[in-house]
Amino acid sequence: MGNLKPKEQGYRFPAEWEKHEATWLSWPHKEESWPGKIEMIYKPYCEFIKAVAQGEKVRINVVDEAMKAFATAELKKVNADFTNIEFYFHPTNDAWCRDHGPAFLVKDNQKAVVDWGYNAWGGKYPPFDLDDVVPTKIANHFDLPLFLPQIVMEGGSVEFNGAGTILTTTACLLNENRNPHLSKNEIEGYLKDYYGAEQILWLGDGIVGDDTDGHIDDITRFVNEDTVLTVVEENPDDENYLILQENLEMLKKMTLLDGRKLNIIQLPMPSAVIYEETRLPASYANFYIANAAVIVPTFRDKNDEKALAIIQSVFPDRAVIGIDSVDIIWGLGSFHCLSQQEPA
Repeated sequence: MGNLKPKEQGYRFPAEWEKHEATWLSWPHKEESWPGKIEMIYKPYCEFIKAVAQGEKVRINVVDEAMKAFATAELKKVNADFTNIEFYFHPTNDAWCRDHGPAFLVKDNQKAVVDWGYNAWGGKYPPFDLDDVVPTKIANHFDLPLFLPQIVMEGGSVEFNGAGTILTTTACLLNENRNPHLSKNEIEGYLKDYYGAEQILWLGDGIVGDDTDGHIDDITRFVNEDTVLTVVEENPDDENYLILQENLEMLKKMTLLDGRKLNIIQLPMPSAVIYEETRLPASYANFYIANAAVIVPTFRDKNDEKALAIIQSVFPDRAVIGIDSVDIIWGLGSFHCLSQQEPA
């Protein structure tokens, strides 16, 4: 690609609500990610695929023909429409495609892929060598230009408004287990150069139970150029209360490139979801914006309906679909963590 960075070539990373060609997934198969429970996640996972496939292609990374056959059988159980479902033999270590999948850039009618380094959230869950090369395999398969920044970055750690602004957290991107050799300014430079952005806005900590060291997609999400949905804990005794209040105060002080303040809409949090004495990172902010729907994790909680109604109010042109995530969240992530969009 020569020495020109994506931004210098006119590429940008589109907002999630912009039109997709496809959604990429990596079929879950690592039992250690859902110890004792992996068989429970396939139904809600397939319901997610079924919902997304109503408006775009779903492209699924599988290890081999046996995994493809298993996935096909599970998808048939929920009556998924296979006309929009495709399988690719790209072996993976784990299922978290938001973080190991390709970052697709666009310029006019041209797409490109950024393959950031991936180290399973600071080396927590080796091996991750197969996941780390997935973006390059996808770029090669589709003969797309490929950029290799040579630093660690995860899709769940960055949130985009589609107009030059990226929202992220210091807890994750400045963690010494990611890029200890880089300063905050240097990390901002990489984000701007490789995502085609102009402005980086920083929040603080993520929610309790989040093993990614504070991914933004569990706390605050852009829903248009100047509006964010952000989760707020109503119970002052909950350990997320102060963390989320601090982030809310930071959001109130932020201004966009044109000087506008953010339009902030608060989302509730579900009650604590605890399994085997572990607090799980259950959050309604981990929704996924597809072409035809917004898929929201629900937790059999009193706030499920309230959260769905708030999200529906900001996406009047899309069906908002709640899918039970009580079993999936045992893997410490939900639908947004599992998916990565490919722009049209």
